[in-house]
Amino acid sequence: MSRRALRRLRGEQRGQEPIGPSALQFDLRDDDDAEEEGPKRELGVRRPGGAGKEGVRVNNRFELINIDDLEDDPVVNGERSGCALTDTAARGNKGRARRGNTESKTDGDVAGTAPPEQSNASGKLRKKKKKQKNKKSSTGEASENVLEDIDRILERIEDSTGLNRPGPAPLSSRKHILYVEHRHLNPDTELKRYFGARAVLGEQSCPRPCSRHTLAEHSPLPGLSMRLLESRKGLSFFAFEHSEEYQQAQHKFLVAVESMELNNIVVLLQTSPYHVDSLLQLSDACRFQEDQEMARDLVERALYSMECAFHPLFSLTSGACRLDYRRPENRSFYLALYKQMSFLEKRGCPRTALEYCKLILSLEPDEDPLCMLLLIDHLALRARNYEYLIRLFQEWEAHRNLSQLPNFAFSVPLAYFLLSQQTDLPEHERSSAREKASLLIQQALTMFPGVLLPLLESCSVRPDITVSSHSFFGPNAEISQPPALSQLVNLYLGRSHFLWKEPATMSWLEENVRAVLQTVDAGDPAVEACENRRKVLYQRAPRNIHRHVILSEIKEAVAALPPDVTTQSVMGFDPLPPSDTIYSYVRPERLSPVSHGNTIALFFRSLLPNYTVEGERPEEGVAGGLNRNQGLNRLMLAVRDMMANFHLNDLEAPHEDDADGEGEWD
Repeated sequence: MSRRALRRLRGEQRGQEPIGPSALQFDLRDDDDAEEEGPKRELGVRRPGGAGKEGVRVNNRFELINIDDLEDDPVVNGERSGCALTDTAARGNKGRARRGNTESKTDGDVAGTAPPEQSNASGKLRKKKKKQKNKKSSTGEASENVLEDIDRILERIEDSTGLNRPGPAPLSSRKHILYVEHRHLNPDTELKRYFGARAVLGEQSCPRPCSRHTLAEHSPLPGLSMRLLESRKGLSFFAFEHSEEYQQAQHKFLVAVESMELNNIVVLLQTSPYHVDSLLQLSDACRFQEDQEMARDLVERALYSMECAFHPLFSLTSGACRLDYRRPENRSFYLALYKQMSFLEKRGCPRTALEYCKLILSLEPDEDPLCMLLLIDHLALRARNYEYLIRLFQEWEAHRNLSQLPNFAFSVPLAYFLLSQQTDLPEHERSSAREKASLLIQQALTMFPGVLLPLLESCSVRPDITVSSHSFFGPNAEISQPPALSQLVNLYLGRSHFLWKEPATMSWLEENVRAVLQTVDAGDPAVEACENRRKVLYQRAPRNIHRHVILSEIKEAVAALPPDVTTQSVMGFDPLPPSDTIYSYVRPERLSPVSHGNTIALFFRSLLPNYTVEGERPEEGVAGGLNRNQGLNRLMLAVRDMMANFHLNDLEAPHEDDADGEGEWD
């Protein structure tokens, strides 16, 4: 999530506070009247207190806004109760009240000895020095406390103001399974927890090729907006929209992609610096060239551009807002979030990446167009959030059959086992988790026996001879499984095999493998039932799994893609679009002038795809246009090149006196 969104969550935007009509009090008196009153006039505004209360002097007139709400909270142990934001404001007002009383007394005592201007100036100077002295030490702690309390603050504010987010009201205090936690959306917070604040500050101080402050140099590209389609059953359905200006930029982008020239996309970004698809495509090019910093900044700029277009009711964290992937305008947001999540995982922020994964899954959980269920278990294990993975499995197993996915079948028992290894849990909870882990891993090994040997090979572990030679776990188990299942297995092993390398984990796995072999030798009917289920369920993988494999770029899984996927062209800005796409506008057809030309022009176009004849002009916004003379020169060069490689002597027929046709070729 970009810094702009985090500042919005913290409430740091200026000028967004509601201004009450009685908050501002302007002094309309003449200067002569003001001079007559003299010492009676004060610079601050005094709020009238109740009985037995002293007036509070406030130097800032805007501090009186909503101050009556602070008076309504009950007092407990000398402090007011309420949300953290209210407590902070109340403590700030108390401090200002004490300072105001102290200043008024001091002004009264020194009125006869020193001019009021000097006393005010010296007091301001002391306050300024004191603030500068304490600012450095308190900045880090304050930011941490704000991030920790953001969730609770926003919930209290929504309850007090009556503004409800889209979605059903929670039935209990337990949050939705796809609820995104605000405090975990900032990767710097996670890095501080791992490496300390100095490491993060050192990284931020380093110059970057495209720093975030460049986002303010251009206003967002006009024409990208979001509208609310409908709301039903507590869910709100949104869609991004492109204006005519943005549609023209989109058409130019498609032409630039077809030209296979990266410079054409750069030229387009010079006129449209916040075109999302161009930013994502250029980010991929930078990543392929090992420029990770530039690639990450381009993705952040794309996210910033789409955040500016959010609908006021669109919530990233509620889990009740939907974006239909069948609409091409919405796909850019999916892909930008996925690329940002990948960067965060590689950067060493699995907890933040997990929140992004939940966010992508919450946009369309039923269809799951990017198949985030194949990744969320991996991120939960890496973030050591075992309780969340177990809870997701328990709540979704009944209607999603998560145990039929190899990644969930093996990750959930691993989560139970790692949970049983935590020493801070009671003994009965640890033993219960260990029993549950053993039961689930045995079921996984029975359902997917072809996972064991590749997993041990990936972990550089040599299996026991009794295991490798057994017909159930032997090489035949991997060969006989359907191609779609092999693809899922390769995807899981290529991504999560290193999580099994711990010696304790391997010992636990060995115990359960021996238990499964005993069950197989005993002729348990569950073994045959699992075999029949494998043959029926994994005939062909759906399109969203293929799309996920392409985005993951895991070599083992990409190599297992079917030929009908590998033979078609896959665009990075829209990999494997759905067959039932909902188009809001159609790209105009481009008729090539060559199709109406002569036969010679068609012949040279077939030989040289980049050849441009006289009269052709490139699309607007595409670099490298040819004028008339350049087109003629290219035609002559093509003719010369063809004639230089074409010799009639090479096709000379054999001599007539060679009756048997045994003549030699020159």
